[in-house]
Amino acid sequence: DQVHVRLFLRTALRSLGIKQVFEAQDGMEGVEKYKELLPTLVLLDINMPVMTGEKTIQRILEIDPEAVVIMITSECRLELVRKYLDLGASGYVLKHRTADGVRQALDELLNGFDVVVEAA
Repeated sequence: DQVHVRLFLRTALRSLGIKQVFEAQDGMEGVEKYKELLPTLVLLDINMPVMTGEKTIQRILEIDPEAVVIMITSECRLELVRKYLDLGASGYVLKHRTADGVRQALDELLNGFDVVVEAA
């Protein structure tokens, strides 16, 4: 939801070979964009305006039970990690890591999924 975080993530994803990156400023917009665009991958925060990460992941997985949703958040409590993995999240990245740490975590997660990555 935060502009600076979206900018950082867009830059990180493009550096990993992701050519198309779509953004949403809140959970409701994220669900609407998911319906419209059916992206290969969703990066989702827990704390967002309008609709929480919990409700957003539930709605996205109702639309597409096979959706790849990676939580990217500063919330690191073990019970929250478990909760979102139980809800269907495919992975969990802490955004308070260094820029290289976030990029490395995303790269490792992307290598485990059928995500379209083109050589830059």
